[in-house]
Amino acid sequence: MGAAHETLGRSASSTLLIIDAQSVKNTDTVGLKGYDAGKKVSGIKRHIDVDKQGFPHVVTVTTADVTDRQGALQAFERCQSSLHQVKSVLTDSGYTGEHFVQGIRKTLGEQVTGWVVERSFAWLEKNRRLSKNHERWRNTSLQFVHLAFLALLLRRS
Repeated sequence: MGAAHETLGRSASSTLLIIDAQSVKNTDTVGLKGYDAGKKVSGIKRHIDVDKQGFPHVVTVTTADVTDRQGALQAFERCQSSLHQVKSVLTDSGYTGEHFVQGIRKTLGEQVTGWVVERSFAWLEKNRRLSKNHERWRNTSLQFVHLAFLALLLRRS
């Protein structure tokens, strides 16, 4: 994704990330699933970290019972080496609590502020394959999210 940013005249690494999560219903063929009691959804949860223009930097797929905060921390820890230039992380109200703030500071050493990232999920919903989770494995779901964002980046290049 860094090369796509550079072709648009932007840095490959962003200094600002915006995070959010989306619970997605599973079909009956899926093996792993969890239940998001807040959204009343049985399925998976997509966690994405995007820059100001909505381009993804970190994408993680978990079962729906993983909280937004836990999923974001897992994503940051998994991709910590590629996030060395991040100076601030913007979130919505679902990412509260001192434990979450400490986790972000431990991983990135930066400050957390409030924001919303719903537009990137709207782009994902335009892909029929992502309207529900049809995949047996979470990694397959993750790869389809990457493909959807790749198609978006190619259209904008």
